Amino acid sequence: MERAKAKAVLEAILFTMGDSVSIDSLATVIEEDKAVTQEILEELAQDYSAQDRGIGLTTLDGSVQMCTKGELYEYLIKIAKTPKKFVLTDTLLETLSIIAYKQPVTRLEIEKVRGVSCDHAVNKLLEYDLITEVGRLDAPGRPLLFGTTEQFLRSFGVKSLEDLPELNAVQIEEFKQQAESEVQLQLDI
Repeated sequence: MERAKAKAVLEAILFTMGDSVSIDSLATVIEEDKAVTQEILEELAQDYSAQDRGIGLTTLDGSVQMCTKGELYEYLIKIAKTPKKFVLTDTLLETLSIIAYKQPVTRLEIEKVRGVSCDHAVNKLLEYDLITEVGRLDAPGRPLLFGTTEQFLRSFGVKSLEDLPELNAVQIEEFKQQAESEVQLQLDI
């Protein structure tokens, strides 16, 4: 493999992995010996320092990791402390309300109510820390059970699940109609 390509491959691997990667593993991937791989990594580290970049390479006991430069941590802290804003689409809100009212609940039960796949919605709600895995159902396949979190209560201004408003028959029918229209939209695509 040509040197420039090997350098690009090493950079891509270190960026993607996030954690340290052994120099031996990197050498295997670029099909070079350890000494040549180490030379290429040193060139990459020099590129980062010569270009006044925000990242650098750190060597840790035979492994290498791409890291943010220490002098830039104060800027990272500013962004990390910024509260995350998230947008709850109608789909996410519907999925969240099903989980809130029926918890603990499996993906399959959510999909039965909504009539469509809920994988994306459940994953987003987990990412937003509005729901969490609360165990497994004692059934074949041992499916995961989901419930709401304290963050859910804080976000919606309720002290407990008993404070959630009661659903009436009209609202339940509206949920069903919205789910059916989503199914039709997906079929039309």
